[in-house]
Amino acid sequence: MSDDWRQHPDCPASGQRLCRLADVPDGGGHVLAFGDGDKPLRIIVLRSGDCIRAWHNRCPHFGMPLALKDEWLIVQPHESFKCNVHYARFRWQDGVCDDGECVGEALVAIPVTLQGDEILMGDTCAGDQLTG
Repeated sequence: MSDDWRQHPDCPASGQRLCRLADVPDGGGHVLAFGDGDKPLRIIVLRSGDCIRAWHNRCPHFGMPLALKDEWLIVQPHESFKCNVHYARFRWQDGVCDDGECVGEALVAIPVTLQGDEILMGDTCAGDQLTG
């Protein structure tokens, strides 16, 4: 997959608030959608302690969102999460599928940064992991 999410008309600008840190449970995730209509930009934010990761919420196998709501996220805390269409499993730390229809393919990282208790849109892929 490419960085086509950057071309989405509703892509948040660098520095734009995505959500609060408290919105993402430790060991869990938070599903976000930016834009109205049939095709908003969908993002999953995961949290493991002080480490925040964000992924384009689009399965590389089928092109559908992994989950549309927080309560539909299938998460093995701090380890993996699954697409709830065909149950492909993705590693928490790098978004690579290690079980399912798209083994070896990866989700696209979304750069994020933490400022106080706010998770903001970053501007480079180097910002997709936070520590501290």
